[in-house]
Order: sequence, then structure tokens, then C-alpha cells
Amino acid sequence: MRLSLTCAAAALALFVAGCNRGGDNVIAPPPGGQKIAPVKPPAGGDWTQMVSETADGGYRMGNPNAPVRLLEYGSFGCPHCAEFEGEAAEPLKGYIGSGRVSWEFRSLHIFGFDPAVSLLMRCHGPEAYFLLKQQLYATQPDWERKFQQWAGQKDVQDQLQRMPPQQRLKPMIASAGLDEFFRQRGMPEARIDQCLADTKGLERVLEVSQKGATDFGVEGTPTFFINGIKVPNVGTWPQLEPQLKRALGE
Repeated sequence: MRLSLTCAAAALALFVAGCNRGGDNVIAPPPGGQKIAPVKPPAGGDWTQMVSETADGGYRMGNPNAPVRLLEYGSFGCPHCAEFEGEAAEPLKGYIGSGRVSWEFRSLHIFGFDPAVSLLMRCHGPEAYFLLKQQLYATQPDWERKFQQWAGQKDVQDQLQRMPPQQRLKPMIASAGLDEFFRQRGMPEARIDQCLADTKGLERVLEVSQKGATDFGVEGTPTFFINGIKVPNVGTWPQLEPQLKRALGE
């Protein structure tokens, strides 16, 4: 696969334009109108602590066979995604803990640093994925501000344009202080460098993002699917929760 990374200047222009705002699909209730019953986790288990990488390159929390499957496409730089995370992360755990709902997240690359962040998240492993995602979104205003200040400099833009795509990842991460973010959460510097230099890993996260756009028709973030049905009118937790309840027969 040919590597294709959005340059920093173009990423800044997409800061607002990349956010999802339209659509009118409605989720159908369960067949027969039956309310979906809770599903017990394995003995001594907790569905909210069960996180795994999916075959499609996302990360799923909860019962892998949950009758209601929530899929979110999000960008780590999208402010609306951060707002959704702040509203929804804790309430969603109630649904996930019942075994009736699973939550899968796939990264869509809108901003120049998205591939690098996606790659580091992938390298960190699935166990802490959703906790790190929540922390990234909570601190987004700070590290994104640092990145914008750095990327807005003419000499920086010229320097990035001269670099091979993968070599842009480390200075982008460092400019935002995200290398320190991951170091504080157990990734040593050598591991960060190794991860950012992983060509196959980068190809994988780029492929996941590209398929979101081409195969799933994702045009902005956040975009949600419930049981494979796209619901692009949903962008906030108050909009999403009624759709989940409808899918559960509540």
C-alpha cells in the first residue's frame, strides 16, 4: 500500500469540516418487539473489562456476541468526538456491562496526527485501549493546541513537506507532547520510536481509515452504526441513547 498522510496545514483546515452532522436513518426494534435480556459474562468476568482487536482493525469493548453492536468511527482530533466521549463513555458501560451491547471504535484519519496517534494506540495493546482513548479526548484541547501552534509555522510546514511520510509522525507526536502522554502510561521512548517506524503497522491503520471512507461511506466523525446500519444523524449521547434503547426493545 502506498502511504498517504494528510499534511499538517490541510489537517488544520479540516478541524471543523470533518465533523459529522447529517442524516436521517432510524434503527429498528428487535423482531417481535421482544426486549433483549441481559447476557451473563463468563464466571468472575466483567464485560466492560473485555477488550479485543477486531478482524476489521477496530477495538471492541464487551460481549463479542452482543445482540446490539455499536460501531463508532472517530478521529482523535475531532472536538465533537471528544464531546461524545465525555458524555457517553461512562453511561455506555452500563449497557455494555449487561452483555447486550458491544462498542467498537475505529479511527478515521482527518487530521495530520491521526495516523501517528492511531499507531501508538495500536502498539499499546487492546487492554487499556478505551481508557487511553477517554484520557486522550479529555486532554485533547491541550495537546491539539500545541500541535496547531507548531504546525502553523511556515518553516515547519516546509520541513514536513520535504520529509518522507512516515518520518513526519515522530515530530507531530512530539510537537503535541503526546510522546510524554504515552510514556506516562507505560510506553518507553524506545517502544514509541519502534512503533512509529513500523511500516506494516502504519499501513494497517491507514487501511482501516480508508475502508471506513470507501466501504462504509463514512464522511465525517463521529459516525455510528448499530448492527451494521449507519445512523449519521447521531452525533451526541442524547441522540444515540434512544437509538440503542430502540435496538434493545426498550
